[in-house]
Amino acid sequence: MEELPIMNQDQLETHLQDGKYILFFTAGWCPDCNFIKPFMPLIEKDFPEYTFIKVDRDDNIDLCKELDVFGIPSFIAYDHGTEIGRLVNKARKTQAEVETFIESLPAK
Repeated sequence: MEELPIMNQDQLETHLQDGKYILFFTAGWCPDCNFIKPFMPLIEKDFPEYTFIKVDRDDNIDLCKELDVFGIPSFIAYDHGTEIGRLVNKARKTQAEVETFIESLPAK
């Protein structure tokens, strides 16, 4: 999984212009994030049409504020730079919940 460097929202939208992406907002100290991390390779394998990018909440705190991501773990989906869905809250997520979210995203 690619790791997002520190950037702002404008830079992020430029970075995501080409393709479909799922941003995974996380932090090393977050127990609910550490719960879902072992399932991420399986989720990535099930959805090869998306590029998954890990966003460290502590490194990108300003970006999180710009995107209204105040709870982790959280997921935001983009299609060619446009947000198409979000699963953003502070609740623990299961593999099934994340996969259901991705399956609910609009197809283009």
